[in-house]
Amino acid sequence: ALPILDQDGATCNDIDECSYSSFLCQHQCVNEPGRFSCVCPQGYQLLGTRLCQDINECETGTHQCTDAQNCVNYHGGYRCMEKNRCQDPYVQVSDNRCLCPATNLVCRDQPSSIVYRYMSITANRSVPSDIFQIQATSIYPGAFNTFQIR
Repeated sequence: ALPILDQDGATCNDIDECSYSSFLCQHQCVNEPGRFSCVCPQGYQLLGTRLCQDINECETGTHQCTDAQNCVNYHGGYRCMEKNRCQDPYVQVSDNRCLCPATNLVCRDQPSSIVYRYMSITANRSVPSDIFQIQATSIYPGAFNTFQIR
């Protein structure tokens, strides 16, 4: 937007576009002489001129994770998680799966496997809200599955 001419016919006055609407920018509107611009919070980059997009530090390689850690991206940042999260008597069988060997007697009273999954959930969701759905099937009669979210 352009500045408007004052009543004296010689002075230009800036129009603060940001004060007219809170929907000009996805995050924050900054008034500037003769125009406005949008800025994003840390961990995000401007997409076009008004929208904010998460920076995936895990894909761009700008994270600080070690070789023994997996980079897990979330909205606005990332976390470094240990690759091997298995605790005795479990043994790691893949990047995110731990297995309790059937040959170990302690495993009779434990879940046969543990799978680690990470997901980013945005804040300020309306309640109630469906976030995800879990279904479990078993080939063993009478078997049951337990799910924990931490």
